[in-house]
Amino acid sequence: MVIKNKKILSVVLVIIVLILITFILKATKKEYGNDEESILKVIRSIDGYNSRSIQILEIKDIKKERVVPFLLNNNPGYIQFTKNNRGNYEWNHIEKRENQSFSSFLVHLQGEELPNLKFLFVTNEHNEIAKVELDVNGQVFKQEFKVHESSAAWIDLPKHKSAEYKYKYYDENGNLIDE
Repeated sequence: MVIKNKKILSVVLVIIVLILITFILKATKKEYGNDEESILKVIRSIDGYNSRSIQILEIKDIKKERVVPFLLNNNPGYIQFTKNNRGNYEWNHIEKRENQSFSSFLVHLQGEELPNLKFLFVTNEHNEIAKVELDVNGQVFKQEFKVHESSAAWIDLPKHKSAEYKYKYYDENGNLIDE
């Protein structure tokens, strides 16, 4: 009878320990940017970004990096992840702009592959810029946008040791917008 009770007690203790280990592992599990749902969880876990109103505009994978433009309370931003050795995307950079309908971000990609710099443009539905001309050391890049729509657009930049960036913005009628 004593041996039977010890076996039952041992089995119960093992089950309790397994339940506790499972609970602790789930509670301390690191969130990764492997899909849209987990990307939202990562963004909300960061101080200053824990809003319920987050709209992911795109998930762009570039080599071992993932860049995700989003709107946080209608403010443009992006989060950048790097794929680890286990194949999970760990976030390494996040940025946002307050009270803007059109924002640009210089995205630095790791590695020596070209291009390793990209300009990311993020707009919300209040955007009135239809076209931007970006002058990088005399080389002009053009990007068009749909006005009054949330969007993300990219320009691949040539590799430079140093660069000067100049912008020209145009409305939907082709008129230059004063900055």
